[in-house]
Amino acid sequence: MFERKQLLSDSEAESLFLWGARQTGKSTLLKAMFPDALWFDLLLEDVYERLLRNPTLLRETVLANPKIKIVVVDEIQRIPALLNEIHWLIANTKTRFIMSGSSPRKILRSGTNLLGGRALRYELYPLVSAEIPGFDLLKALNHGLLPRHYLAAQPKRLLSAYIGNYLKDEIVSEAKIRNANVFAQFLDAASFSNSEMVNYANIAADCGVSAPTIKEYFQILEDTLIGRFVPVYQKKPKRRVIQAPKFYFFDVGIVNHLLNRSKIEYKSEAFGHAFEHFIYQELYAHSHYSGLEYPISYWRTASQLEIDFVLGNHEIALEVKASDRVSDKHLRGLKAFMEEYKVKHSIVVCTEPLPRIHNNIHILPWQVFLERLWAGELIS
Repeated sequence: MFERKQLLSDSEAESLFLWGARQTGKSTLLKAMFPDALWFDLLLEDVYERLLRNPTLLRETVLANPKIKIVVVDEIQRIPALLNEIHWLIANTKTRFIMSGSSPRKILRSGTNLLGGRALRYELYPLVSAEIPGFDLLKALNHGLLPRHYLAAQPKRLLSAYIGNYLKDEIVSEAKIRNANVFAQFLDAASFSNSEMVNYANIAADCGVSAPTIKEYFQILEDTLIGRFVPVYQKKPKRRVIQAPKFYFFDVGIVNHLLNRSKIEYKSEAFGHAFEHFIYQELYAHSHYSGLEYPISYWRTASQLEIDFVLGNHEIALEVKASDRVSDKHLRGLKAFMEEYKVKHSIVVCTEPLPRIHNNIHILPWQVFLERLWAGELIS
């Protein structure tokens, strides 16, 4: 139904990791791309128990099936010891391994064999607009963009289950968090900071723990692919810039549920916040799916001049405005940034009906912006 933009480009015959939060569609994508692969699904308890007790069974099974050239191991983080067997098989056979998982944290933190650079790394994110026929912005902002949630007529129960079963239970268990109740409070507090500068001390006070504990919790969200920081752009600044990063959860629907937002409608305050978050999701996915891997940062000065996103080495300066009439007051940050840096494109993504140019700033309806972004017309 969805034609995903993650094509594992440049992987050719290489082994690889495909990471992504739960329910982003990793298994569906890999089954479509590798229909003839030998498959080990570690979410199946019988498969998991057999390989956990005896990881060498993987090697023995692969060697017994020499005609199989591609092997998929789904949820590889559940048994990191399998990577030793996979390493040997890659080095000694012509087998290609595709390893997927919802969290690399357990593997990275354990110092487990990471295959010595023999496997490429890719990620799959929630859906993007270019993957969805008849894309519906309000539906995306309200439901989020995990495939199952976007398609659901009533996603509230699904979101509740996702947060309860995955974020508040599975991640707590994997990260060995001692106080699950505090972590649940942290998730709620972090949602209020979504798309804002992170103030560890304030969140710590809200949760009744120390600032270092809050920093550790944010790191857990990064390690488990539930969110990521957006750093400040500060290349040779003339003005004094704020140092604190921003934080975004990986999906706007998760934030909606944590904040207990009511239905998002055009021109509401919630629409503006969700709209910016959605554009960030599109940018981040495009950066990686396109293979360009351009950095995304934001810019804010001590005098409160700000732009939402800086793409690449100040190639694009981008503001997101949930407005159908962008005026000069919306452009102050972009104009200040253009005075300080040479910018290829200055853009306001908005809800105006038609594109226009004002003082060398491109004011683009969000549909036009996303069409040009995914067509490769904006950044290269």
